[in-house]
Amino acid sequence: MDDDEIRILVKRIARRRAKGGATVERATLLAEGSDVGEIEAWILRAGGTAETAEPAKGAGLYADRVTEREASRTPAPLRYVLPPGALDG
Repeated sequence: MDDDEIRILVKRIARRRAKGGATVERATLLAEGSDVGEIEAWILRAGGTAETAEPAKGAGLYADRVTEREASRTPAPLRYVLPPGALDG
């Protein structure tokens, strides 16, 4: 995909933010069936940032084990936030 095709795709699936810019859910990118890695790279080059969920804080006898195991994994982003003007072009 070239940059124009990616911009059109992202513009179609993005949601406007009240603060300006747009948000793209990663699940929506996956559902498109396109080259997700290429689109994510374009979003980051366009000034977008990845948002991940905060790890859950457990309680109980084995909470520390779960927290250590989850800390060793790098979570996939839930969504990408694009700055105002990133989809203009």
